[in-house]
Amino acid sequence: MPEKVSASDIRASFSSAMSAMYREEVPAYGTLMELVARVNQQALASDPELKSRLEATDNLQRISEERHGAIRLGTAAELAMMGRIFAVMGMYPVGYYDLSTAAVPVHSTAFRPVGEEALKRNPFRVFTSLLRLDLIADEDLRREAQAVLAERQIFTHGAVSLTEKAERESGFGKEDAARFVSEVLETFRWHEKANVELSMYHRLHDAHRLLADVVSFKGPHINHLTPRTLDIDKVQALMPEYGIAPKAVIEGPPTRKCPILLRQTSFKALEEPVSFQDGKGGWQAATHTARFGEIEQRGVALTPNGRALYDKLLNDTRKIVRPAADGSNAAAYAAALADTFKAFPDDWASIRSKGLGYFTYAVTEKVGRTASVDLDTLIAEGFIRFDPIVYEDFLPVSAAGIFQSNLGDGAQQEFEASPNQVRFAAGLGAQVLNEFDHYEGIEKASIEACLNAIQKRSAAE
Repeated sequence: MPEKVSASDIRASFSSAMSAMYREEVPAYGTLMELVARVNQQALASDPELKSRLEATDNLQRISEERHGAIRLGTAAELAMMGRIFAVMGMYPVGYYDLSTAAVPVHSTAFRPVGEEALKRNPFRVFTSLLRLDLIADEDLRREAQAVLAERQIFTHGAVSLTEKAERESGFGKEDAARFVSEVLETFRWHEKANVELSMYHRLHDAHRLLADVVSFKGPHINHLTPRTLDIDKVQALMPEYGIAPKAVIEGPPTRKCPILLRQTSFKALEEPVSFQDGKGGWQAATHTARFGEIEQRGVALTPNGRALYDKLLNDTRKIVRPAADGSNAAAYAAALADTFKAFPDDWASIRSKGLGYFTYAVTEKVGRTASVDLDTLIAEGFIRFDPIVYEDFLPVSAAGIFQSNLGDGAQQEFEASPNQVRFAAGLGAQVLNEFDHYEGIEKASIEACLNAIQKRSAAE
């Protein structure tokens, strides 16, 4: 019997194949990857403490590998099958995001690896949104969109049959794994021919540009891939030198010595040629705007208290200045954000002691006796060190900000906030993992391991 390929190896192969395909489809993505690699090298060279911390936590190698993608699905059935496909790659749904709060008619989760070793092997994640036709006011348009989505099949026969085989046999060998990656990649490929007539596309577009993007095509083309940078401000400043126009505002928290959560920026979505059905068996040339480039910088995962403070400060900022999609008030928004966030501690010791962030703990090389079993005392005595846990997830307001900067800021339907995690989980056929529980579990396990190691060492001396 052939040796089984690990889920992490399949995920790494898929991530690499996706990156190669997107680089070919969107050449600016390749340019972006070159810029990010340059900035990351400079950041590590100029900040020995950062490099040392990444080396100590075995996270240095993953920086160059790290990226996430995003797709938008049309039906619960598509979501359920996508969840099964991602499971073969060791990717599971973490977090529920309601984007209706920001006038985007989707709710979402992130499929990603969850174990420490799996993340170190390959941290690829896909932010996956499900269209909510129930939020569209036009009943006739809703029914027509539903009919179009019901007719399409976004997965190849090979992708479905290989997923079923992996489920039956708990994985598969190299040959099947390579075929699986190739077949699944087709779901994410760009299609230049639309599923609908141009008149229907315009009706969808007028209701919401994201609605047009999801319904009009035969597959949920990957709409961006996102490399991780260690200095997003420098990437933002250098993008024009590389012939890339950045969005005006970096989404998320302001520049800090101790990064928190997630900061994101992007270049504007491309206007691409698309052929629409003309109703007479022919095609009509037009354009569609959907795919863009995104960059992210990740900081420490925040506790519920830390997240509540972050959300409050972000809301306070937006009461002063709400960022416009066209960037006309970008400087005023950045100034208000920096000023408001002075209320959030900006050193690791304070973030930890105030219970605002999650950390992993490790026994240091310090030798000597200690009678203490108190974590804070052991840290103060130098027997235990702490390192921030990287936030692996997403921020709905930031995601919506990226969407809106690329979809446009025209007059479109506004939605009342209407989260429906029960409905989302029912469509997925699985519960999503609560991110706070996940990070807390990692932190607790590391504390227990440290205290046990200290006790064993003390007993042996």
